[in-house]
Amino acid sequence: MHFEDPDLVRSAADSSSSGPWYKDLTRYHWFVLIVAALGWMFDTMDQQLFNLARKPAITELLRGTSSLAPSAGSVAEYEGYATMIFMLGWAIGGLFFGVLGDRIGRARTMLLTILTYSAFTGLSAFSWDVWSFSVFRFLTGLGVGGEFAVGVSLVAEVIPDRARPFALGWVQAMSAVGNMIAALIGMSLGKLEESGAVGSAWRTMFVIGMAPALLAVLIRRRLKEPEKWKAATRAEDGLASPEAKAGSISELFRDPRWRKNAIVGMILGFSGVVGLWGIGFFSFGLISAIFKQRMIAEHMTDDLIKGRLTFLVGVTSLLQNFGGFFGVYAFTRVTAYIGRKQAFAIGFLLAMVATAGTFKFINNYSDIFWMIPLMGFCQMTLFGGYAIYFPELFPTRLRSTGTSFCYNVGRLVAAVGPLFLGLLTSRVYGGFGEIDARRYAGVTMCLVFLIGLAALPFAPETKGKPLPE
Repeated sequence: MHFEDPDLVRSAADSSSSGPWYKDLTRYHWFVLIVAALGWMFDTMDQQLFNLARKPAITELLRGTSSLAPSAGSVAEYEGYATMIFMLGWAIGGLFFGVLGDRIGRARTMLLTILTYSAFTGLSAFSWDVWSFSVFRFLTGLGVGGEFAVGVSLVAEVIPDRARPFALGWVQAMSAVGNMIAALIGMSLGKLEESGAVGSAWRTMFVIGMAPALLAVLIRRRLKEPEKWKAATRAEDGLASPEAKAGSISELFRDPRWRKNAIVGMILGFSGVVGLWGIGFFSFGLISAIFKQRMIAEHMTDDLIKGRLTFLVGVTSLLQNFGGFFGVYAFTRVTAYIGRKQAFAIGFLLAMVATAGTFKFINNYSDIFWMIPLMGFCQMTLFGGYAIYFPELFPTRLRSTGTSFCYNVGRLVAAVGPLFLGLLTSRVYGGFGEIDARRYAGVTMCLVFLIGLAALPFAPETKGKPLPE
């Protein structure tokens, strides 16, 4: 397969100023967009496999060789620990690979992140207790956290300016597709588990999660480093000032403009990440608790209950991310008209109302089919904004570092979210019973969306502006 030189195709595409945004793209632009989108899609597939497998994995690993099932409170608490550890790995890996992406290149770093998260997802299948499981998830998180920043930086620097927000929106939208693929895997394995063909569906899920490593072959052979990045890192040739060091956290905070953008972006990221990972994805546990109680009342066997709950959680994930796909697309369209800040403000308010309403009122099987997609739409709208907005806040030499800081330091702070939700569920509201405890904890946590809303007055508006150099 042959592609044109990126410099030539970029200048030709930039000359277009009318028609649909995708008319500006050449074959190489499409290749870059597809590779970045697939990398992020498989990344989020691995993330979602963890969300789907977390509760059954923790339950089985806590039980060990005992015939007694662990208490619901213990499972919820250790779910919080495991998720917090995973998110810590995500944040640390995001910072490390974000800096690396500015120093050694976007394409090389993307290759490393994909190999990392694929390998350790597969190894998670061989966990023997909750702590080995958590260690494997931490190591998986290192790769998961790094992929986003280098992927969106790559797309932002290669795709023509007019098409950039739409292309980045599609990269983020593919995260919902990755989550839906994971949901379909979970649903299929749930049916196999229900029939007895599969013993522990969660272990099989993690083995399947090794598949994205195949994408690394394509990246290694075809993907080139952006010319913008090459120019920004040639200080020794006089094409950049010697003090403008690429991939430097100290450089990011030395300049007041980049420092302010990094802090504001981190707060925006923190709010949305807690909303999705500290609340939204714990809807699976709430739904499992609601319907497990009903299945027990119908005198179903344990194996039948386990399989049906795995299938039901897969359906929930599929619907949540179906809504999320359109939420990301909605941000892409809305921000083109009203700007980044106003679109974020609407997103934070919608996410707070939809998430609190879902946790408070979901009760019947039919509720899953409208409440869950609505919640997913509102929560994932914010993530469409992160993909578009964060690369617009930083110059080329710091773009991967800055984007990673916003997304992953926000995630590092947000790692307390799942732990806090678990503690609220098991200790603060534990006396209300498992279902009501999960409801009240989720509603309480929705106040986090107000933190993101409060940061918006300090955020710069970047609509219609070129990337800073």
